Amino acid sequence: MTRIYVAGPLFNTHERWYLEQIAAALEAAGYATFLPHRDAGLVDGRDQADLRHELFQADLTGIASCTVIVALLTGADHDSGTCGELGIGYARGYPCFGISDDPRWMNNLIWGICGEGRHLARDIDGVVALVKSVIAP
Repeated sequence: MTRIYVAGPLFNTHERWYLEQIAAALEAAGYATFLPHRDAGLVDGRDQADLRHELFQADLTGIASCTVIVALLTGADHDSGTCGELGIGYARGYPCFGISDDPRWMNNLIWGICGEGRHLARDIDGVVALVKSVIAP
């Protein structure tokens, strides 16, 4: 079964909820997912070097356990951690997909990583359809 790393900003409950909706839609389509805040945990904002190290390693292990990246690309400037996850996946040769309902703000490098725009969707249903058109569950 194909396993997908679901990347995105984790700063508030709305972002985390939306990422959970993305993961649920991919799982309903027959894919397994790794969702960092669900499967590894969250940094709570305090300087906890041991926790930060543990979560960093868990996220790297999560990426390594997957073969596809799906990223939530919101806002005028994409989340730096999400871009790092996409970059790692791209360097590993993974197909990378993005969700953004405002492509005017698409960083050109991120556009390129996402199949030179071919792997970008405006919503969850769209990204699931794109993933299914490229990768079997």
